[in-house]
Amino acid sequence: MAHGPGRCCCCGEAAAGGAERGAAWGLYLRIDRQRLQCLNERREGSGALVFRAWEDRGDRAQFVESDDDEELLFNIPFTGNVKLKGVIVMGEDDGTHPAEMRLFRNIPHMSFDDTAREPEQTFSLNRDPTGDLEYPTKIARFSNVYHLSIHFPKNFGAETTKIFYIGLKGEWTEAHRHEVTICNYEASANPADHKLEQITPQTHFIS
Repeated sequence: MAHGPGRCCCCGEAAAGGAERGAAWGLYLRIDRQRLQCLNERREGSGALVFRAWEDRGDRAQFVESDDDEELLFNIPFTGNVKLKGVIVMGEDDGTHPAEMRLFRNIPHMSFDDTAREPEQTFSLNRDPTGDLEYPTKIARFSNVYHLSIHFPKNFGAETTKIFYIGLKGEWTEAHRHEVTICNYEASANPADHKLEQITPQTHFIS
C-alpha cells in the first residue's frame, strides 16, 4: 500500500500492537524471584532466566536445561494474587522441546512426588521455537493464584528438556494481609461472639 510523505501509520500500529502484547505478558514482573524454584535444572539459577519480557524472548543465551532426565518443575510464588489467562512455552525445534505442561495452583514447595496428584489443567504442547503459541487457561480455575507450579513431565524424545522462555499472561492484584487476619479471627471465634457479630453491619461487610 502506498503512503504519502509522513503518512505511514501501519508501521506505528504494528509497533504499538507488539508493545501492547508485550505488556499483556508482564506477570514475570510479579514473581517473587527470591523464592522461585526450578527442580532438576542443570545449572543452578537458570530456571529464573526464562521468565522475562516478551520482547526479549528471542535471547537464546538465556535458557534452562534439565539435568538427570527430561522433567522440569517450576515453583513460582507471586507477590500478590494473580488471574492467570495464558502461558507461552518456547524451546528448540527439536526433541528437547517439552511435549506436555501441567499446571498446579497454590501448592507451595511442590516436589516431583507431589506431581502425582491431579493438575488443574494439562496441555499437549507443540514445538514453538519463536514463542508465538499461546495456551489459554481455564480462567475460573486460575482466578486467585498466589503460587503457580508448572510441571513438564516429558519432551519430544531427547534425553534432556530445554526451555528458552515461559510467558505468563494475566492480571495481578495486591494481597491484603489484613483480610487474612480477619479470616483467622472469624475461624476461631467463640460461637456466642459470632452470633453477636452477625447483626453488626461491619461483619456483613467483611464476610
